[in-house]
Amino acid sequence: MPGLLLRTLLGENAGSRPVWLMRQAGRYLPEYRALRAEKGGFLALVYDSDAAAEITLQPIRRFGFDGAILFSDILIVPYAMGQDLEFTAGEGPRLSPPLVDSALDALNAVPDRLSPIYETVRKVRAALGDGRTLLGFAGSPWTVATYMVAGEGSRDQHETRAMAYRDPAAFQAIVDEIVSVTVDYLAGQISAGAEAVQIFDSWAGSLAPAEFERWVIAPNEAIVRSLKVRFPKVPVIGFPKGAGEKLPAYARETQVDAVGLDETIDPVWAARALPDDLPVQGNFDPLLLLAGGEELDRQAKRILDAFAGRPHVFNLGHGIGKETPIENVERLLATVRGWQSAGA
Repeated sequence: MPGLLLRTLLGENAGSRPVWLMRQAGRYLPEYRALRAEKGGFLALVYDSDAAAEITLQPIRRFGFDGAILFSDILIVPYAMGQDLEFTAGEGPRLSPPLVDSALDALNAVPDRLSPIYETVRKVRAALGDGRTLLGFAGSPWTVATYMVAGEGSRDQHETRAMAYRDPAAFQAIVDEIVSVTVDYLAGQISAGAEAVQIFDSWAGSLAPAEFERWVIAPNEAIVRSLKVRFPKVPVIGFPKGAGEKLPAYARETQVDAVGLDETIDPVWAARALPDDLPVQGNFDPLLLLAGGEELDRQAKRILDAFAGRPHVFNLGHGIGKETPIENVERLLATVRGWQSAGA
């Protein structure tokens, strides 16, 4: 029987709530820090399938989450498209050459760079057992493009936004190529054993409404449509961080199976504004998880109560912070697992 998380993403509204946390496999865990110290840098871990599978499974062993999220990175797609990728301590990822200065057709694709990720998925699926859902993921074309154009992350994505206005045809070509590679990449993860996939759009909130329609909604709709041809029963979660009042249009037009909410979204508003039967995911504040205390319990229950009438996956509004105390995660899980909907 499918696990609670997968059933919820497929539309079941159970009395209890499945829970997983974005970035749950990572540096807030002492076992992760120990393995990274032994194995080396971040990219080396991603490309060591045994290590990446172990990291994916660590939070399942410790907390018993309902879902395991593949340990990888959204920039694997531009790496496979031919950009060089490195992670610099204290500075974050770097892609070269940045496409603000270089043509897309100057890149030489290296599709074999995706193969070790599929091997990680296979290893996790074999070890995960029944009842827990394996989640694959990729970055949304807009967010991936911001890194490809600038060569690094930025606070307001100004170089990419300016390029999209200045030369929309050239930027459209970049987005279209990301869409194509992402569809194949997610399909490869599903074929290897992922039971659902999430599309992360961390920088969706930086766009004006018309640009959001063109660079967030349209590319994600294309990905979902292509994946559904190949895997009609595999749920796709869309997570457009910062979308705000544009969320209903995103959900309606992309046709995602579930929509992720960041911490700025009022759950009461979302419950009213989104389609009644649409599964939602989120949207606990990662900083509140770091702070802990009684407010953690109160806000978690508020989210749970707001979404009691629909399928809901409890999660954070973005990734868990590296300084988050383990005991706060345990407290949050106790609150979520102790909750029962009034109709249960």
